[in-house]
Amino acid sequence: MNPRLMLFVLFLFAGSAFPQEWPARPVKFIVSQAPGTSPDITARYLADRLSRLWGQPVIVENRAGGQNVPGSQAAARAPADGYNFFYATTAAIVVNPLTVRALPYDPVRDFVPVAMVAKSPMVVAVNPNVAARSIAELVALDKAQPGRLAAANEGARTFSGMMTQMLNQTARMRLLQVPYNGVAPAIQDTIADRTQVVLVSSAALLPFLKRGELRALAVSSGKRVRGLEDVPTLAETYPGFEYVGWFALLAPAATPAASIQRVNRDMDRVLANPDVAQRLYDLGLVNEGAGTPEALGEFLRAERTRWAKLVKEIDLQPE
Repeated sequence: MNPRLMLFVLFLFAGSAFPQEWPARPVKFIVSQAPGTSPDITARYLADRLSRLWGQPVIVENRAGGQNVPGSQAAARAPADGYNFFYATTAAIVVNPLTVRALPYDPVRDFVPVAMVAKSPMVVAVNPNVAARSIAELVALDKAQPGRLAAANEGARTFSGMMTQMLNQTARMRLLQVPYNGVAPAIQDTIADRTQVVLVSSAALLPFLKRGELRALAVSSGKRVRGLEDVPTLAETYPGFEYVGWFALLAPAATPAASIQRVNRDMDRVLANPDVAQRLYDLGLVNEGAGTPEALGEFLRAERTRWAKLVKEIDLQPE
């Protein structure tokens, strides 16, 4: 063979055998909630850290509204090229399929797991004027004055709304359900004593708990939360009552395995950084590392079973 031709052939084989190292261009995180929300804040913080590690911009794109549906759909339809990821929430991946009758995306078929980011336990908190310092005392107070205590949440079909209904059923309470358009007004009305109980994420409540504007009675996670060690879990009173919000990184189906493994490894590296761990703690989040894609897949399967049981028990029909 002509030496020049042989050199050209070897060059072609070398190019295919040693593709350009990932990432060769900007990476995108799609967030299905608005700027300034907890998922957005953490996504941007971690994107900045990963950007430094990769030497490429990590762009956060907000596709908010519509019960996380537009953002989830956009993420599902994004190119599966290793440069598009979904910064997913419990609502988008687990709750929506149980409460929305016709979703334009399939969380199981359209995504593959990449990395766990953090968990956000829910907190049952009360206005300081409420004469209850434990769940047992809240139950007793509610039974002594049935229907007098009002619980603020984000609506019957939201994470906090469904959990409040489940708490009512499990504890045989009759807390009046008061839906709000967002976490902030639900918290503010409980501080103002227009509602007496609020059940929302620890990330949202932590600043108000630290200032004494609200008093925590219980957390929804399976174990006690760092920073709220004196606050018992609901499972300590009601075994099996364990529901947490979470953020996880997913990718469109058919995304190259090499990209998934690289992102998983580097996310775990970032989460292990002491400064990052402290920042997530300050935001009220539980950071246990990225785990593996396989472990996240098992977690998502268990979550679907757990939440399907809750939806059935509170008899919530999809719309």
